[in-house]
Amino acid sequence: MSLPDRQTQAVIAANRFGLGAREGEIREAEGDPRGWVRQQLAGPAPTRLAGDGDLWSSRDSYSEFFRLLKQRQQMDKGAAAPGKDGPRPAAFSRDRYNAEILARTRTAAATTRPAAERMVWFWSNHFTVSAYRTSVAPIAGAFEREAIRPHVFGRFEDMLLAATFHPAMMLYLDQHKSIGPNSPRGQRNGRGLNENLGREVLELHTLGVDGGYTQKDVTTFAKALTGWTVGDSHRSEDGAAIYVDAIHEPGDKTILGRTYADGGREQAVQALRDVAAHPATARHMAVKLARHFVADDPPDGAVAALARTFRDTGGDLRALTEAVVDLDMAWGAEQRKVKTPQEYVVSSLRGLETARLDGPVILNALRVLGQRPFWAPSPAGWSDRADNLAGPDALYRRIEWAAQVGRLTGRRAENPARLARSMLGVLADRRLADALDHAGSPAQAIALLLSSPQFQRR
Repeated sequence: MSLPDRQTQAVIAANRFGLGAREGEIREAEGDPRGWVRQQLAGPAPTRLAGDGDLWSSRDSYSEFFRLLKQRQQMDKGAAAPGKDGPRPAAFSRDRYNAEILARTRTAAATTRPAAERMVWFWSNHFTVSAYRTSVAPIAGAFEREAIRPHVFGRFEDMLLAATFHPAMMLYLDQHKSIGPNSPRGQRNGRGLNENLGREVLELHTLGVDGGYTQKDVTTFAKALTGWTVGDSHRSEDGAAIYVDAIHEPGDKTILGRTYADGGREQAVQALRDVAAHPATARHMAVKLARHFVADDPPDGAVAALARTFRDTGGDLRALTEAVVDLDMAWGAEQRKVKTPQEYVVSSLRGLETARLDGPVILNALRVLGQRPFWAPSPAGWSDRADNLAGPDALYRRIEWAAQVGRLTGRRAENPARLARSMLGVLADRRLADALDHAGSPAQAIALLLSSPQFQRR
């Protein structure tokens, strides 16, 4: 296929591979657009966040949340006199959650490695945990920092293990409730198996819904996962991922035709390593990446190329990301993808250089636009398809956000045409420039710019 000129490729680099252009980035990328993206992928994993000194580990947040929860429960039962200044677990959870969102958003708005940050978002959405679960809310952001960021340019199987056995994932998918029916504790208290984690690992995280597994594989894999749980106040590992042999379902397990000897904690680990290397997993990851960077319905050639890289490199995520950058199909001039609400907010902040916009404004925008981080409606994560992002109601909300940002940052539009070129490069055509020049005020100019089709898409 014929590629667009370098000026257009520079816009693609900043918006499709990055998170929106900051001042000077499109001009910087014009010399070598693909090289500009590759340079961001060559460094270490992006593990530091803005203001991360205020962020807690998942273990500390979990422990504090449940300490406050137990105190509140005791007070409600009359074991202690309630008071206005008593423990407030819901407020603690909300504060931890909001701190994570703001750190994550401000990091994305200010980073000089937006392509690396985009890959964090991609894999975090793939391994979704959702804060609508009360126990997950205070540690959902820590999940991304602890299980996703360190592995974003590492090996897929290492990220899979870190995500599967993270307390947030086990709480979200009820693994802490899963007990082998024939384990010592299962026989004693009658509690049994929960298949949620086993099912989602196979259906969403690895093989995909058409990956060739059966319901029997799901059940057997869930049995292999028993024993893995989250420590509580009865153990010294409060809030940590732990293995308890007394709740592990004994016996050999056969999953996808392969038998795993009863090895306690290692049984599930080995099964996870094997499904990570399965050909169906390579294809599933390739489809999702091609959908994210090429088109909602990705072409077979793009999928085949990425699946081959996944298999040949043993799931090397840096090599896989570089293979996406090497795809000519990912550099087509047509803006096929609609920005998600998170991308829309962050690209606005980047282009207008307003990374320090008031926290409540950012939090409210993500809520109103319908995509609060770590709040996906299902374990499948947020949709990556235009038909789920570009409905009339969604568009109206974006226009309202654009108007609000215009009122707050109108001073940035003293030269609207120049601002448009900085954010959109050659996509800021004469028609858009004329509309901005005839805006009634700088605030209206910004609202028009952020509402334009060129800015809404990538």
